[in-house]
Amino acid sequence: MRIALDTKAYSALMRGHRDVAALVRRSEAVLVPAVVVGELLYGFRLGSRFEENTARLEAFLAASSVDLLPVTLTTAHRFGRTAAALRQKGTPIPTNDIWIAAQVMEVGADLLSSDSHFGAVDGFAWLPFSPAEEDSVREQVWRYHTDPGR
Repeated sequence: MRIALDTKAYSALMRGHRDVAALVRRSEAVLVPAVVVGELLYGFRLGSRFEENTARLEAFLAASSVDLLPVTLTTAHRFGRTAAALRQKGTPIPTNDIWIAAQVMEVGADLLSSDSHFGAVDGFAWLPFSPAEEDSVREQVWRYHTDPGR
């Protein structure tokens, strides 16, 4: 299974969320949409550990099992169709999340997210998780994704 992480899923993984870590370990590839990276960098700039968080994100993205998803013209077309469909249904979701959904649909992956509004996107593979379930597996998962021998 190929999974994509949204901002909350990446944050949960870095905090050692048990369910998120298990899905990441079992996946054949972990994908991170460029829009998610932008959201993370924005949040890092508002915090007090910008350099530390940015270095950790860059190391994660450099892992052989992690791929950064770019925004393409196909993504833009998917965004337009998805945003229009959501508006017609009367179920708008945050604009960045429509971009994330478009990126994930483009590559045929499943999105890991605790945001229930992704359920409103037709034809979208969404893997929900509860953000409350965290434990101390963070370092194990971090080593798994940063080990160059993997």
